[in-house]
Amino acid sequence: MATPTDADILTLTQWLSPAYPVGGFAYSHGLEAAIEVGAVASAQDTKAWIADVLENGAGWNDALLLAAAFKAKDSEELNTVDATARAFCASSERLMEAHLLGQAFSSVTAEVWDLDFDQLTYPVAVGRAARLKSIPLILTTKMFLQAFASNLVACATRLVPLGQTDAQKLIRDLTALCDRLAEDTQHLGLEELSSTAFLSDIASMTHETQYSRIFRT
Repeated sequence: MATPTDADILTLTQWLSPAYPVGGFAYSHGLEAAIEVGAVASAQDTKAWIADVLENGAGWNDALLLAAAFKAKDSEELNTVDATARAFCASSERLMEAHLLGQAFSSVTAEVWDLDFDQLTYPVAVGRAARLKSIPLILTTKMFLQAFASNLVACATRLVPLGQTDAQKLIRDLTALCDRLAEDTQHLGLEELSSTAFLSDIASMTHETQYSRIFRT
């Protein structure tokens, strides 16, 4: 297993920072709809919801897709991974989220780091960029999942609402789960893709027609 360098860590920190121009702050991954109907109304609810999405929904699948993109041997294999990522989006908003975040990440990263890769869905683009920059897969996956969880906590901080201290405690607690999921998925293939986070899927579908909303998904 490759040992990450300081440069690897700092590059990933930049890529996955809220300041990186991908617009991740605009997406709630259906959480806004869950809060609207009262399914998520406290710090405990928020933790349970995000943990379920990580372990049994998009978090698990994104980790597998990121790893598959990292390991892809050629453009044909990479395009197959990307098509699979699109097929596993459970709603039109989820597809939009994966596509637009990936489009922004691909464009900026390719230009800033002078990398040669096409516009891809978000987890696939991050995996491909990490491979091209020789950044270790395990570190990339851990930090990707933590960034995903942190973004959902930020949504809940505004909408539940949560206090800043409670929000940071949630991120601390969820980071341990991100670490475990990255370890569990790095040697698995796309045949392990699955999702049983059905309430999250339903919430993302409900959000499509929600009358009043702040987030794009």
